Amino acid sequence: MALTRAPFRTAAPACALACAALLVATAAPAPGATPAPSVRADAVRADAERLAGRLASEVTAAGAWRHLEAFQRAADDHDGVRAAGTAGYDASARYVTRRLTEAGYQVRVQRFSFPDSVPMAQTAQVTAPDPRTLHPLLARFSPATPDGGWRGRLAVLPEKAYGCDAADYAGDVRGHAVLARVGGCDLARKTELAAAAGAAALLVNVDQQPADMNIRSTVRPPAVARVPTANLSRGEAERLAADAARGPVDLFLDLRGRAVTTDSYNLLADTPAGRSDRTVVLGSHLDSATEGPGLNDNGSSAAMVLETALRLAPHRDQVRNRVRFAFWGAEEEGMVGSGYYVGQLSDRERRETALVLNFETIASPNYARMVYHGTGAVPPGTDTVEKVFTDRFARRGLPTVPLEFDGRSDFAPFMAAGIPAGGGSAGYNHLKTPEWQRLFGGTAGELTDPCYHQTCDTLSHLDRTILGQFGDAMAWATARFAVDVSDVGTARGR
Repeated sequence: MALTRAPFRTAAPACALACAALLVATAAPAPGATPAPSVRADAVRADAERLAGRLASEVTAAGAWRHLEAFQRAADDHDGVRAAGTAGYDASARYVTRRLTEAGYQVRVQRFSFPDSVPMAQTAQVTAPDPRTLHPLLARFSPATPDGGWRGRLAVLPEKAYGCDAADYAGDVRGHAVLARVGGCDLARKTELAAAAGAAALLVNVDQQPADMNIRSTVRPPAVARVPTANLSRGEAERLAADAARGPVDLFLDLRGRAVTTDSYNLLADTPAGRSDRTVVLGSHLDSATEGPGLNDNGSSAAMVLETALRLAPHRDQVRNRVRFAFWGAEEEGMVGSGYYVGQLSDRERRETALVLNFETIASPNYARMVYHGTGAVPPGTDTVEKVFTDRFARRGLPTVPLEFDGRSDFAPFMAAGIPAGGGSAGYNHLKTPEWQRLFGGTAGELTDPCYHQTCDTLSHLDRTILGQFGDAMAWATARFAVDVSDVGTARGR
């Protein structure tokens, strides 16, 4: 307002009526006049808060649980997995499509294909000095060992070397299978350097708890894969390194895969109302890893996205900005579905995408309440999205910790295109720290999700409490941005 109340409290009584009339005339616009921008902004924000509060009260863990039960059935009926290109994924997608259609949404199927490789042989044995069987997982797109397998000696890189520099391979590695630590750089660089040094194979440890956990890696882009590559669990890798420290270790490796092309698809559903030039994307990947049913990763998030869509449907007349609900395919193969979606957007459609909300593993049993936090060169507006989540959790007295955008989920293609992102996770292969234990309970020194990419990632493994808390935050943020994205737009210079 142009006038404050203070002068009227101290004015002479004779001025009271005239001053009161002036205040009314100044504060209220004449009939048919356009309200001041600040008045309009306050009204929009109030509308956003009302819808956000209502939707947050209606989106519950119990509602999402019904969808999780359907995803569990889809896995149980189809070989225990819901990975892209499998019948389990198709069953999950049919369920999502049916529920969205019943709620009045029109569901669009966006199809794509992607190269993949299927393991044909994953055999490794220590033949001397302590014969035993190892349990490798062949990296996607790895070349094969020679026909009949490979026999030779193990070479272990220096203790502090990650295999990311040519100097790491300065020792006697030619013709040997090299054991390297995970991390430091992507797997593609390790394979290039190992091949250049003349290594016969590359074995990379998986530095996770428990010690026998193994996760299949991907060499991307596939064209750089020049040496047979496989992952070993931390326990097996540490024992191999200890053996090699005492003397020569001989191995037999039979690592073979088959190149295939896999078909999959995204599911997209829009609110019928709302400005298309301020589209808010709420998405989570629907596929599981090939190792298990994926009820936490990422059935938990997909179920809550579905529940949010269903509960928003009756309030569609209050939506000012179009909300696009997305169920991505083939995230576990390298964010293929979300990458395809962003790649198909025109320049105008990218500019008209206000932001993306992305969630991963929101029902982890040893959870940490993590909110995506951008540092460095993130798209403008990302910090605004983060604040909506942290403020919502704080309002409910729930502490959070930041989760860096690590490029490992479906936000990555959007951010690469300059689109702000936000969301969160209850943890996947994060090791719970003592500080996290103090904040969230649970057990320090163990994974936030001990069943990450394992067959035990089932319904019985999930935590309802954190699922509901993330559901509340998801619903709140979705409704808030469905009405008001002005602060995100301002941050982007729009």
